[in-house]
Amino acid sequence: MAVVRPPWQERTPGWLQVIKVVTIAVILVVMAFPFVYVIVTSLAAAGSTQVGIFPTAWSLDAYRSLLEGGVVSRAMLVSIGVTVVGTALSVFFTVLTAYGLTRTAEMPGGRVILFLILATMLFSAGIIPNYLLVKELRLLDSYWSLILPTLISAFNLVVVRNFFMNLPDEILDAARVDGASEWRLLWHVVVPLSRAVIAVIALFYAVGYWNSFFNALLYINDTSKWPIQLVLNTFVLQGSPLSQIQNPEIQPPARAIQMAVVVLATLPVLIFYPFVQRHFTKGVLTGAIKG
Repeated sequence: MAVVRPPWQERTPGWLQVIKVVTIAVILVVMAFPFVYVIVTSLAAAGSTQVGIFPTAWSLDAYRSLLEGGVVSRAMLVSIGVTVVGTALSVFFTVLTAYGLTRTAEMPGGRVILFLILATMLFSAGIIPNYLLVKELRLLDSYWSLILPTLISAFNLVVVRNFFMNLPDEILDAARVDGASEWRLLWHVVVPLSRAVIAVIALFYAVGYWNSFFNALLYINDTSKWPIQLVLNTFVLQGSPLSQIQNPEIQPPARAIQMAVVVLATLPVLIFYPFVQRHFTKGVLTGAIKG
């Protein structure tokens, strides 16, 4: 009697293997082409011409002009500061709120609070009410206007709460029997057991703060406080004059300056995301197993 093997154990024909390799190679080229184009265009020297996508002369003048001009380097520092502070505060208050909401059955009005939080995932007050609220709180032209309106994400809160509720009750009860207070229970038992999900939401928050420009567009009128994404949107996507952000002593091609801004805006993510991605994948898998 012949043994029937599963399809994934069958030997792949040579022609099919060639098709797979060619398909993957085409996909890689299509995905890599925009990155290569942006980088090589940003390195074009003054007076150079394009041969295909490559310039005939190479130079770092575009980056030197932007960094010496001050606006882009200052915008990078603003984005880094907002991302670091915002992520830390968001994770802290999300963990606190999620742990409190795991006791909705014991807390008066706990289910109502949870329902109101979930309702924000479906309904929004709108741009004008949010702007008026920020204005009344005197947060306009303040870095806090980039953090406080998005301090807690209802989606991330629900994810952390559900993870907390799936922790073994035996461990929590043992800590309470040993005399641990709720505060000590949270920081010495629950948080160490939840590092995976906390790493996941920290990544979500960090990417959100770094990529956000709409709040800065609404609440920040002082250009010296603009984050890098708003600079990118204003001077590259909208085609505004670049003379305000470059060093007038260096005159590289305008297209090179635009692409240099794009590279500087995406460089931190390209550097750090591969390292964070490993922890992110581990966190998702751990959360799935614990769920």
